[in-house]
Amino acid sequence: MNITTAVPPTRVRPAAVLAIILVAYFMIILDASIIFTGLPRIQAELDLSTTGLSWVQNAYTLVFGGLLLLGARLGDILGRRRVFIAGLTVFAIASLLIGLAPNEAWLIAARALQGVGAAVVAPSSLSLLTATFAAGRERTRAVAAYGAVAGIGASLGLVVGGALAEWVSWRAGFFVNVPIGAAMIIAALKTIPESPRATGRFDLPGALCSTLGMGALVFAIVNSTDAGWAAPETVTALAAAAVLLTLLVVNEGKAKQPIMPLHLFASRERAGAYAARLLFAGTMIGFFFFTTQFLQGVYGFNPLQAGVAFFPMTVVNFFVALAVPRLTHRFGNATLLAAGLALTLAGMTWLSTITAGTPYLPGVALPMVLIGVGQGLGFAPLTSAGIAGASAHDAGAASGLVNTSHQLGSALGVGVLVAVSANAGSLAGTVAVAYTGGSIMLAAALLVALVLIVPAEQAARRTARTMP
Repeated sequence: MNITTAVPPTRVRPAAVLAIILVAYFMIILDASIIFTGLPRIQAELDLSTTGLSWVQNAYTLVFGGLLLLGARLGDILGRRRVFIAGLTVFAIASLLIGLAPNEAWLIAARALQGVGAAVVAPSSLSLLTATFAAGRERTRAVAAYGAVAGIGASLGLVVGGALAEWVSWRAGFFVNVPIGAAMIIAALKTIPESPRATGRFDLPGALCSTLGMGALVFAIVNSTDAGWAAPETVTALAAAAVLLTLLVVNEGKAKQPIMPLHLFASRERAGAYAARLLFAGTMIGFFFFTTQFLQGVYGFNPLQAGVAFFPMTVVNFFVALAVPRLTHRFGNATLLAAGLALTLAGMTWLSTITAGTPYLPGVALPMVLIGVGQGLGFAPLTSAGIAGASAHDAGAASGLVNTSHQLGSALGVGVLVAVSANAGSLAGTVAVAYTGGSIMLAAALLVALVLIVPAEQAARRTARTMP
């Protein structure tokens, strides 16, 4: 394999590059949740069936999750800036099409196209960050900002989506992506240097197995929400996913330029980060899904009120995330991660006692504060651990695994929590059971962090102290 070098601009401005990366990633994360509070208005305006409404979100999730590994590796092979800009272009065009959607089929197809763009932009943005900032304090700060976007963007999307759905239209949240996407494309062309391109044989079998296997797995998860885990199509998709992902692992062990290098899992820290992120992201997307229903279905909030009700978590998350670089320097990534997961677990366990008569302030808002602190502390260390020690050549693949675990977790969280809470009876009872399930998932994530990530970081620190 040969590496062809690109001629970078004479002066790279890391702060400008980081701003472009964060705005682009924020747009992707925001759109994953902005649709939640607008779903009732979308259903009413376009006369969507219940199944059609679920596929407005599922189409995005399915394509996003299925293409992430391919999207991540494309940046390593074709050039990260080139692929990043292409992904932004697709995402902006798809957003415009969503805003113009006249019917159900158009809307679902446009959401799927938006998932294609997101599957390219999300991993490309993280690999660009890794390439721009050398390991050390500057990268810690950049990754902390990236991790903050992951947490804040999801919760802020509910607020923005609710406000726009109430005051303007559910379409406005997608139209605004068009000028933002265009501005980021122009800025990227002027500011971000092109990365070296790797030439050689593209891992086509790996690309096919990863895309189809991940797509089948995500389809099985999202289909189980409505049809159940025992439904023939769910079982068939799970079986197909198992076969395809097994073939992917076999192929990656032999491929000269694998789409998912298996040695990335050799690090206990990285492997633990992928597993913990899957569980953490799954719990949080489930939390947004069920809390939005509770606020509107039990408290009778309108979309704007439901979005604003998340403010205790969003505001705390933002300010805690700002302090993460200083806290990381003092305590280390692993300690912050364990503390963040423990606090989120405490908040979720508190919420699991909720009933229809629970007042908002002590029963919802205060647990949200704990969850906001936990999110603010946890996401950046998880991101850092997921790319820790990865070479420049594998930056895209490592970034892809970070985003793949996040996206699979998001799909899995809703699927599993809907399944475990299906027979609870009332909406309040359903939400309480879902929160209990989320608490179990968070406890598992905390255990993974304590067993794999914390010891790995402690060992790395001991090694660093003994080196001359």
